[in-house]
Amino acid sequence: MTMQYKPFLDALPRDLVSASDYARYAQQHLPESIYEYVVGGGGDEITLNRNRQKLDEILIQPSVLKDCTKGGTHTQCLGETFRHPLLLAPVAFHKLAHPMGELATCEAADLLETGVIVSTLASQTIEDIASKTLQPKWFQLYIQQNREFTLKLVKRAEKAGYSKLVVTVDAPLHGIRNRAQRAGFVLPDGIEAVNLTDRPPLPRQSFAPSQSVVFQGMMSEAPTWDDIAWLQTQTTLPIILKGILSVGDALKATQMGVAGIVVSNHGGRTLDCLPSSIEMLPLIRQAVGPEYPILFDGGIERGTDIFKALALGANLVCLGRPQLYALSVAGALGVAHLLRVLREEFEVTMSLAGTPTIDEITSDSLILGLNK
Repeated sequence: MTMQYKPFLDALPRDLVSASDYARYAQQHLPESIYEYVVGGGGDEITLNRNRQKLDEILIQPSVLKDCTKGGTHTQCLGETFRHPLLLAPVAFHKLAHPMGELATCEAADLLETGVIVSTLASQTIEDIASKTLQPKWFQLYIQQNREFTLKLVKRAEKAGYSKLVVTVDAPLHGIRNRAQRAGFVLPDGIEAVNLTDRPPLPRQSFAPSQSVVFQGMMSEAPTWDDIAWLQTQTTLPIILKGILSVGDALKATQMGVAGIVVSNHGGRTLDCLPSSIEMLPLIRQAVGPEYPILFDGGIERGTDIFKALALGANLVCLGRPQLYALSVAGALGVAHLLRVLREEFEVTMSLAGTPTIDEITSDSLILGLNK
């Protein structure tokens, strides 16, 4: 199957004003199987839906009559300064949405002064993306079965100018994605993980009747904490672990000297029946203390969502699926408009909540549990 793109909008209709509007338009612009792949989660999508549900249950406690004229959204994390506390999360195969793929996404990110985390499974080379990206850029790494090839990816990222290494730890294999299966999703011809094209072939395995294709097969080469320790000896880049969802794992990361973590359930796309990211965020923040860098990922669709995540302990917030929706609808224009909408929503939320600076957004800004 060859990818067929529908015409991209060069002017935005008046009813396209939010992230959810881009999701609605994307259904018209993407082939059905690709849309189902992007929008879907694991299993019965309990985790996917819980991410949204639990964010919605949190209410904001405003403080009125505040002077907001000196407000702003600049923030610092891990030694870098950000125009606003929103990053583009690592999302695979942007060419599913647009022929320019990640290059179009990053063009928009530059225009709106937004940092990006580039996926190992990008459909453009990490060098091409880096050469055309001015904002802070981090590289997301899937540890490969072959350590030599893993190290090659890391060294490429270092040479290309990526400043952080974001290691995904919650997806050693794909979750059960029934929605994509039912839709018959396969990668179209010409779209691939171009940064893995020279990966050594996986070893062929045969299994005795008593052995499992999953346990003795797929998981036999899955990364462990020992691989993280090894990686720390191989790179000068600060390492961030993406996919932390328990207090114990968060504490393990701090004890090992990992630079930071991303509290995430992989957008509900791996193991189903997990807690939402926003439920675990305050528990993990309490455990690791106030200074340890935490990023948040899971269900962000509104400026109010960004506000809630910061109030519960996140330093930065990551945006996942909506970037592909916007890219499929209007290319770089769509992604830029989406980021502008979210930034404006966030600034309005800060102003009306009476918290004109990032430091003033705390748990006191929220009311928890009234919608239960």
